[in-house]
Amino acid sequence: MSFTVPPPPLDIAEHLPELLPHARSTTLLYPRTGSPGRWESSVGGPLLWPADEPWPTCAAPDHYNPARGCAVVGPEPVAMVPVLQLFAGDVPALAFPAGTDVLQVLWCPLIHSEHDQWSPVPVLRWRSAAEVASERLMDEMPRPYEFDDEYVPRPCVLHPTETTEYPNWDLPEELSARVGEWSDALEEATGISYYDAFTTNQSKVGGYPGWTQAPSWPQCGCGERMEHLLTISASESCGRWLPVEERTCPGSGWEVPDTLRDDGHGMDMGDAGGVYLFVCRACPDWPTIHRYDC
Repeated sequence: MSFTVPPPPLDIAEHLPELLPHARSTTLLYPRTGSPGRWESSVGGPLLWPADEPWPTCAAPDHYNPARGCAVVGPEPVAMVPVLQLFAGDVPALAFPAGTDVLQVLWCPLIHSEHDQWSPVPVLRWRSAAEVASERLMDEMPRPYEFDDEYVPRPCVLHPTETTEYPNWDLPEELSARVGEWSDALEEATGISYYDAFTTNQSKVGGYPGWTQAPSWPQCGCGERMEHLLTISASESCGRWLPVEERTCPGSGWEVPDTLRDDGHGMDMGDAGGVYLFVCRACPDWPTIHRYDC
């Protein structure tokens, strides 16, 4: 079930029309704690996984768990954890490779120093639900013997909801300066800034990465800049993006109700961090790469 995104505090076309070419469609995922099934889109839920396909593990020589005083765990293999499963019918705006209609994201629930990102390392699987359904399914997913709980999501059902957003960092320098000035005036008049009202920093498909640090767009080996595929974020349903269905009263403020603060995947990711996945669809095998910031 999708949610209803509240309208913005004003029409951006009337106040800063130069931003309109930078608008992008995004699908906010709105994970909420629940008990999803393997045939559902989910965060941290059971995956549609063939019984005879080996479960992915990580044997990085340097992965470690900061909860144990930065004790190094690698290179002993650690079972990856399910992070995200998306069915094409739930995210119509997401393009899938030919013959597939399920996207799965897993990662090693430990910290890695790869490329100085100090984050988990995700892996992706694109699947055909019909092909998997014709096989025997895995009854129980392996559990990691070691993990950092900041990167192990609670099972959540999703409420994919399409909306429009604008960039926070990814703007030409002159326009970015003008947006900053306008944002100050907007916040004084309405109590909410441009960055809170028109940019999102939560789990989503498409749109812009919710950079908290300077942008770090990856370049594919083919020479093309990769596109933002999806974000898994520690921040969920903040401010004006809180769905209408979850507001305590019509016209309520931008704060998230206390009842919702713990009704999500529960991952802090180093204090409000985010893992951004990028893809190059110009290449036939759709290579992916990730970035992390917090």
